[in-house]
Amino acid sequence: MASISTTPKFSVSQISLNRFLFSPNTTKLSFPPSIAFPSSSTSPSLLKTKTITSSLPPSSSPSPSPSLTRPVYVPNKIPDPNYVRIFDTTLRDGEQSPGATLTSKEKLDIARQLAKLGVDIIEAGFPAASKDDFEAVRMIANEVGNQVDSEGYVPVICGLSRCNEKDIRAAWEAVKNAKRPRIHTFIATSGIHMEYKLRKSKEEVVEIASSMVRFARSLGCDDVEFSPEDAGRSEREFLYHILGEVIKAGATTLNIPDTVGITTPSEFGQLIADIKANTPGIENVIISTHCQNDLGLSTANTLSGACAGARQVEVTINGIGERAGNASLEEVVMVIKCRGEHVLGGLYTGINTRHITMASKMVEEYTGLHVQPHKAIVGANAFAHESGIHQDGMLKHKGTYEIISPEDIGLERSNDAGIVLGKLSGRHALKDRLNELGYELDDAQLGNIFWRFKAVAETKKRVTDADLIALVSDEVFQPENVWKLHDLQVTCGTLGLSTATVKLLSADGEEHVACSLGTGPVDSAYKAVDLIVKEPVTLLEYSMNAVTEGIDAIATTRVVIRGENQHEPTHALTDEPFQRTFSGSGAGMDIVVSSVKAYVGRIVFMPENPVGVNGMFYFNASDYVLDLFVLLKLVIGRGKHSDSNRSLFTFLFLPVNYSGPSYQSVSVRYSSHLPRGRQRHSMLGAGILAYKMRPSKLLWM
Repeated sequence: MASISTTPKFSVSQISLNRFLFSPNTTKLSFPPSIAFPSSSTSPSLLKTKTITSSLPPSSSPSPSPSLTRPVYVPNKIPDPNYVRIFDTTLRDGEQSPGATLTSKEKLDIARQLAKLGVDIIEAGFPAASKDDFEAVRMIANEVGNQVDSEGYVPVICGLSRCNEKDIRAAWEAVKNAKRPRIHTFIATSGIHMEYKLRKSKEEVVEIASSMVRFARSLGCDDVEFSPEDAGRSEREFLYHILGEVIKAGATTLNIPDTVGITTPSEFGQLIADIKANTPGIENVIISTHCQNDLGLSTANTLSGACAGARQVEVTINGIGERAGNASLEEVVMVIKCRGEHVLGGLYTGINTRHITMASKMVEEYTGLHVQPHKAIVGANAFAHESGIHQDGMLKHKGTYEIISPEDIGLERSNDAGIVLGKLSGRHALKDRLNELGYELDDAQLGNIFWRFKAVAETKKRVTDADLIALVSDEVFQPENVWKLHDLQVTCGTLGLSTATVKLLSADGEEHVACSLGTGPVDSAYKAVDLIVKEPVTLLEYSMNAVTEGIDAIATTRVVIRGENQHEPTHALTDEPFQRTFSGSGAGMDIVVSSVKAYVGRIVFMPENPVGVNGMFYFNASDYVLDLFVLLKLVIGRGKHSDSNRSLFTFLFLPVNYSGPSYQSVSVRYSSHLPRGRQRHSMLGAGILAYKMRPSKLLWM
């Protein structure tokens, strides 16, 4: 592979991509006197350096030196030229994945985990997209953006904006309360984008970019990042020019996005090197990378850019993002950890890699985007060895086939723990094993997990790590629902109709019960939930997997739904409104229960819009018993056809044994005679006999 060479405008060492070597320029960087960084903007407590300790065992794969120091944060320069800032955009670009819509609380939880991970910058969202996005970014800035640890570390909180005053002002209002706020603004610079999307000339684009960066600085933001969208397909000379102009306007970081993932590592490395060599004032800013994965090269391109001089890399947990996703945080970080000192010219990051597994699981469960088993670093098979030759080598020495220790990312091998969990295991053993798997739970979470663990252990002889992970994911990584599944019973089979009775608890503890018919147990249960929640939604995807082998395995269910009457936010890149999709997951040894939990877990976030379904009943459980004949009279009396047209009624009494209250489901079917002898068959109604029901609560839907 050819070496990267640059023009002599600035002194840059030659870079060989064959060995990914980079000799950093240690010249002290100075910022133009016209752009001042107030000394008061960084408090003394934030000027501390943070020690980064390697967790890799001495006998394992090569790693950086045992103790490295996180440099003091200055927006436009990094005191240590070998330090690479990690910019995580999971909450912004990652959330743009179909089905990955997150609630404000989920975003806050992920932001907290990213802070534990030690990322330098958290792009918390696109505040101008919607009111919910604005509030989520503001909440993260207020809480996570002000939690300074004992060594002075606190993440930068960043908000994305297009190059217009409205977006930039919204971004600033959302992030300004953070200790280290940043505005990230962008505009397209490639010919195809300027001609067809922006419909503006080069001169107009340069003027917009520079004026909007100045506007961001005028608001009081000392940390402004600028991205020339689709830089990978932009004309080089124009790219150098617009980057030089935004530097003059006050940009502190220049992010170079390969928006469509079209470049190869050699091309992207050359692009970064050329920008470094030809952009006026480049020595006064940080160069960043943002690589999409359309050709599967995002991680390689990111590393190539870092070797060429970029000192910030934009990544996401699990590599999620639009289309094929983004560069994966865990992949980029672990490459730098394992190969940074000896192959990458001494590059290092401030990431505490032992929190990678927890971050990966949290993002997986909250977004519903499952990690493929063979995914590098965090996939289920990343440390699995099935081949006899490989197993033989591993038994003799783990280093024969492993270059990364699972302990480095917060995992412990199950066969090294020495403890087998079963029905006689106590809280302490469960807590220890969960800690070994990377889960740090509070007492309330542990208590909830423990009772679910005991229920599984009563059925299974041995509870595996996969079972524990499924239980934790279902209990901990779930939104704070407005509705909670309390009881469920279904009847289905070749005889009769599939009927489901569902009891949900609202946020105030009130019980709501509904019964419905469907094509199967899951369909009927979902329709019953719809009667209670009253949100018009469309089920887009439904999938189920067994966590372990055997008939007693825990099942995990994932659904993707779309609200039909929801507010349409604005897409950050296309400026077009779009309908968000929501994914939910549930786990349990009963597949119908897990399915309903997944459905309820997401449907509650749809905007309220009550809707009725003819032929069904819904009521709140209360104090009196409803007479069967009164119920049937109400059902018949609300039919759409006259009594003379009703020729046949079929009553199906469907008692089901369940640990909760005992219910009797009654399905009523009728056929009506229509002109020309045609008949229409339909479901007139479904009612429920339950203990403690008040007639006044019975509602015709």
